[in-house]
Amino acid sequence: MTSSTQAPPRTTRPRGRWRTVDLITVVLLAVAFGIAFVGWGAVGNVLQPLFSALPPLAGLIYGFYWIPAVVAALIVRRPGAALLAEIVAASVEPLLGGQWGIATLGSGALQGLGVELGFALLAYRRWTLLPAAVGAAIAGVLEAAYEWRLYYPEWSFGYISLYAVTMAVSGAVLAGVLGWVVVRALARTGALAPFAAGRDRAAGRG
Repeated sequence: MTSSTQAPPRTTRPRGRWRTVDLITVVLLAVAFGIAFVGWGAVGNVLQPLFSALPPLAGLIYGFYWIPAVVAALIVRRPGAALLAEIVAASVEPLLGGQWGIATLGSGALQGLGVELGFALLAYRRWTLLPAAVGAAIAGVLEAAYEWRLYYPEWSFGYISLYAVTMAVSGAVLAGVLGWVVVRALARTGALAPFAAGRDRAAGRG
């Protein structure tokens, strides 16, 4: 069969069955990012004064929190990978003293769900930058709504709308684009050889 007649793995529906390597990879990635979240939270605290005049603009730095969902989905290419990665990462963060405590579990679930929706919109057939960025933007909107009720009930609809926009933009860039770049970089090293993401890169398709 010639390359012109082969269907690239990134455009085919993923197999339903999870392999052991898939599960282990998602969990390890999530734990690593959960640890990184604690450091990112410290960075966020330092940057907060920059947004004191217009607090919703702080959403521009929060998209990093759903990068594990994007990275896991792009590597493993299984429905549910994004959701699992975010929930695990959100579970690790409070164990390490994360400032938001158990509330991060709700955030993780919504962020993972948002990223899942991005890939689900294309029936889990495309594992590219577009669904990654779209899903990460959706995650930002869901997270903004969650935080409105939990942390900022006094905010006006205009404020929360701006927050949703900044969270969506941040998600698309810091999770969607950055996550896609991370996966491509890992693929170039050969670390993703057991996955379609690595084989795509080796075949010149990624």
